[in-house]
This record gives sequence, structure tokens and C-alpha cells, in this order.
Amino acid sequence: MKAVLTIIGEDKVGIIARVSGVLAENMVNILDLNQTVMREYFTMIMLVDLKKMEISIDELQQKLSIVEQEMQLSIRVQREDIFKRMHEI
Repeated sequence: MKAVLTIIGEDKVGIIARVSGVLAENMVNILDLNQTVMREYFTMIMLVDLKKMEISIDELQQKLSIVEQEMQLSIRVQREDIFKRMHEI
């Protein structure tokens, strides 16, 4: 299963390192990513592969919530199929 992970917040050192660290610890593979800094705001969207992950998406979101709170970010994980359906019109 694949998922889309979005990260938005004020730009600061260590965002990519912290998020990718949580993903690696949980056997989540980053397939593709796009990131940019718009003025002082950091934005990133990742396509990740969850097939080797041994926890639920909810548990992954909880682990990312720690990073979210510590770094004052918005981090969301959505299954790819749900993400696609939300953006179809």
C-alpha cells in the first residue's frame, strides 16, 4: 500500500531529517518527494510505500505527531487511494 504524506510549517533546520528518521525506523520507503520553501514556509509532499511497515497508519501518524508538535508543523498521512479520491472532480 502507498500513502501520501504532507508537511507544512515554518522553515527550520532538521525537518527532513526528523521526518525521514521516523519513516526509516518504521520501514517506510520514500518513493518520491517534492519540497519547496515559499518565503519562510516549508512545504513537502511525499509518496511513500508502506508494505514493509509493521504498524498501522494511525500509529505512524501518532509517531509523526511527536515531530509535528516539537517542530510546530502540520504533518498528515493519507492512503494513496483516499488521497486520489479526495482530489477527483
